[in-house]
Amino acid sequence: MSRLILVLGDQLTEDIAALREADKTTDTVVMAEVDDEASYVQHHPKKIALIFAAMRKHAARLRDAGWDVRYTQLDDTDNAGSIVGELLRRAEETGASEVIATEPGEWRLIEALQNAPIKVHLREDTRFIASHRDFDGWAKGRKALRMEYFYRDMRRKTGLLMEGDDPAGGKWNYDHDNRKPAPDEVPSTGPMQFTPDETVEEVLDLVERRFGNSFGTLRPFWFATDQGQARRALSHFIKTALPSFGDYQDAMLSDHGFLYHAMISPYIHLGLLDPLEVCQAAEQAWRDGHAPLNAVEGFIRQIIGWREYIRGIYFREGPDYTKRNALGHSRALPPMFWGAQADMRCISKVVSETQEEAYAHHIQRLMVTGNFALLAGIDPAEVHDWYLRVYADAYEWVEAPNVIGMSQFADGGIIASKPYVSSGNYIDRMSDYCKSCAYDVKDKTGDNACPFNLLYWHFLDRHRDRFSGNPRMGQMYAIWDRMKDDKRDKILKGAERFLNRMAQGAKV
Repeated sequence: MSRLILVLGDQLTEDIAALREADKTTDTVVMAEVDDEASYVQHHPKKIALIFAAMRKHAARLRDAGWDVRYTQLDDTDNAGSIVGELLRRAEETGASEVIATEPGEWRLIEALQNAPIKVHLREDTRFIASHRDFDGWAKGRKALRMEYFYRDMRRKTGLLMEGDDPAGGKWNYDHDNRKPAPDEVPSTGPMQFTPDETVEEVLDLVERRFGNSFGTLRPFWFATDQGQARRALSHFIKTALPSFGDYQDAMLSDHGFLYHAMISPYIHLGLLDPLEVCQAAEQAWRDGHAPLNAVEGFIRQIIGWREYIRGIYFREGPDYTKRNALGHSRALPPMFWGAQADMRCISKVVSETQEEAYAHHIQRLMVTGNFALLAGIDPAEVHDWYLRVYADAYEWVEAPNVIGMSQFADGGIIASKPYVSSGNYIDRMSDYCKSCAYDVKDKTGDNACPFNLLYWHFLDRHRDRFSGNPRMGQMYAIWDRMKDDKRDKILKGAERFLNRMAQGAKV
């Protein structure tokens, strides 16, 4: 009996679970560019173009391998507009009565498939090292679900950077060595860039017509769009940037947005790169003496540690996770997050890079835009929506826990043991943004003071009941309490003036 084999736009590998169960002689692969997926949030046009172009090339590869692939382009006249609609259309076309699908990475689409008027068998996505059962087994009975301990289990499971039962070099984590400010010169060539071929150009024209008014610049477009290109991008990173990645992974420079970052997360999430293959390539660079241990460990931790952990949290916490708002924040996202002119150099720079490249690295996301949103009391649902919209590597399973949990503390501390907030000092230490800012990072009070300096203490003051007993924050409350009353009053009033200007849509 013929079955439909659903392959989604972020499942672009022949090793995906649904295909592994399929029969080329009887089953039909269904792939579709549909409006429901392209517009449930107003995605960055580069993200849409990347997914559509990679989908079209993957469909061609499957056909070459002997699969019957029914592919629907976005502008096809018979396009049903949704994944479920396309499955029903192809079922009527082929006579198939059931669907094999790999579990999507968003509860929204999982529920749509589960409620479809055709039998859909969901198979767990085996591209991840930790299954749902593995993660839930690790989490069961723990008072705190800290990533570090999960990461150590992943090291043991994979054997990556292990010497017998012990971690290579005698330590699990070299984060202490990976916090250097950016060097004066960055010789790295940045991520490998690819010239669009005919398939990509067709997609770019389509996206320009349909999504030209979305936030984000479509051209120039240089992403890898097939497995061969993605592997070349990985090799380029290993050769040119990995050796310095560890030292400077937290640094930020105005004229070097990529620094030594790999920019391969979009390819891993799409299925163009296997995460274990990526980690093994980095480990080999260390064993060959090409890259130091702190760089390789920090890179591998992001993949088998953080990426796997975040996915486990998303599925463990359930569909309501994105609605959580433990701190009761309700302010609207300010216009500067959509490219409006801003006096805050750090925000302006990160947003402009995001608009141009559909990318910002993890510290820019966490300690600049995320830090500001948390300090300013922005509604975490709006923050979540923004991150999902603007980044090429943003899929809800990975984006929501990073934003709702890690960045905004809206889950009440499931992921983070304390809120990731800082004054302007951190940004000044790790970047060159403050040198050309309209505000003065050295000023602690007054309208010329860096907004991060004012909002930091405002945040601590308004959430004192929740955080004053946190052992990691007690020292800061002690500093706050030792300040003179008039200084505290100036800081709080300055923060309120700033927040009021922001609420009125003024340039800040």
